[in-house]
Amino acid sequence: MYAATSTTTLAAGHGALDRPAKESGFWIGAWRQFRKNKLATISAFFILAIATVAVVVPALLPQTYSDQDLSVSLQGPGWNHPMGTDALGRDLMTRLVFGARISLSVGIVVQIVILLIGVPMGLIAGYAGGKVDTLIMRLVDVLYAMPNLLFVILIMTFLRGQFGSEPNGFTRILADADAKTGGLMGVYIGLGLVSWLTVARIVRANTMSLKEKEYVEAARGLGANDNQIVRRHLLPNTIAPIVVAATLGIPGAILYEAGISFLGLGVIPPMPSWGLMISDAIPQMRSHPYMLVFPALVLSLTVLAFNFVGDGLRDALDPWMKR
Repeated sequence: MYAATSTTTLAAGHGALDRPAKESGFWIGAWRQFRKNKLATISAFFILAIATVAVVVPALLPQTYSDQDLSVSLQGPGWNHPMGTDALGRDLMTRLVFGARISLSVGIVVQIVILLIGVPMGLIAGYAGGKVDTLIMRLVDVLYAMPNLLFVILIMTFLRGQFGSEPNGFTRILADADAKTGGLMGVYIGLGLVSWLTVARIVRANTMSLKEKEYVEAARGLGANDNQIVRRHLLPNTIAPIVVAATLGIPGAILYEAGISFLGLGVIPPMPSWGLMISDAIPQMRSHPYMLVFPALVLSLTVLAFNFVGDGLRDALDPWMKR
């Protein structure tokens, strides 16, 4: 009797211990796996800190990014100006904080545009197949053949020309939005149009694999239409690679914006961005290197942090890595 009771108790205890592991879902398990990657976790906190500073700190600063004081121009780092000032006497730390808004918003908004285009195109191509798949993939191949930076520059030059010639209708709406964002509408549109290709290919490949699974065939046999199959079965099972692609795409968009602003085609001065600050620092690089060091350092650390987070998410969401 005692042995049987002990066995039953141990079995019950063993089942209770196993239950939480079984009940923990895919995303909880991914979060636990992600936390094991110390570098990715630290990078995630760094990104969160940068985003918090970009949102909260500008309202607390005594000056804004365009305030000038020629009496303190080209002043090195000190108590009143922790990161120094530029040639117009503007505080570099203030401009760096406001520039964080620009760089992070470009990375996030461009990824939203990419997902709005790339995910539906990939789902349609992968699920429909045949001529539809061929048409979409040939469009992707054509866009892949174009130099991304050159294409973005052409788009931005065209839009700037349209915005400056008394726009009307939809162009007027874009021009107003461009003015409110400091000249970023061209960046959003240009980067969005050339960056959705990779996401579309990833979603297409996953969709082509998932649509042959047994649960999709069972759903089709139970009378589910194509829209229900795509929305309830294919899209939820494709979210993991989409999240990874979006996370890894943010640093690319930030670097593209920095390069475009460095060429003078990004944000409209005096609105700061990290790329524009690096461009402004080039003439003073030897005599006042701090003007280049601070924006370049923050840009590099932010891009590295997003890359580490993307790698951590890729490992955490990969079932083979969990094994």
